[in-house]
Amino acid sequence: MILINLLPHRELARQRARKMFNIAMGAAAVLGLLIGLLVYGWYQAQISEQQSRNELLTSEIKKLEQEIKEVETLEEEIAALRARQDAVENLQADRNIPVYLFGESVRQLPAGIYLTSIKQQGLSVLFGGTAQSQERVSELLRNLSHGSDWLTRPELIEIVAKTLKLSEREVRRVYNFTIRAQIQRASAAASAAPAAGGA
Repeated sequence: MILINLLPHRELARQRARKMFNIAMGAAAVLGLLIGLLVYGWYQAQISEQQSRNELLTSEIKKLEQEIKEVETLEEEIAALRARQDAVENLQADRNIPVYLFGESVRQLPAGIYLTSIKQQGLSVLFGGTAQSQERVSELLRNLSHGSDWLTRPELIEIVAKTLKLSEREVRRVYNFTIRAQIQRASAAASAAPAAGGA
């Protein structure tokens, strides 16, 4: 007996194929959506992890900036303390300058000269005096420039010839002079003294 299928089998096959295609498309869409969600979740996890790292770095940077500010304020305080210490040391050293100045004046003063005034203004000192000759003033300038540990850069401000009446018959010519010199601080003079002694 021969069986003949009179049903539209091609149409059924097409419907089955369409149904399978729709199921495959739906499954692919769901799979694609799942993969997309997984990738999105992974990226979100990476972003949140990086943000937490950034927040940690930001907090550490703020701590370091605070420490740097503290170090800078400490350095400023140290500099201020050093400046005060230098000021105190200079004041202590400068309080002995008049003693050294008088001692140096006596040592460097050649015969034939006497001083009438010594005026100190800061680290500058003016010597006023009378000399028997201009050569004596030159000798004093040489002594101050080469032989003094406490006085430097002497310069002649003025020299004026004058007659001095000693008695009715005796009149002498003398020279009034003014010399300016710079005073070295105690630390500079102390360091110059061993160098001069070694030479």
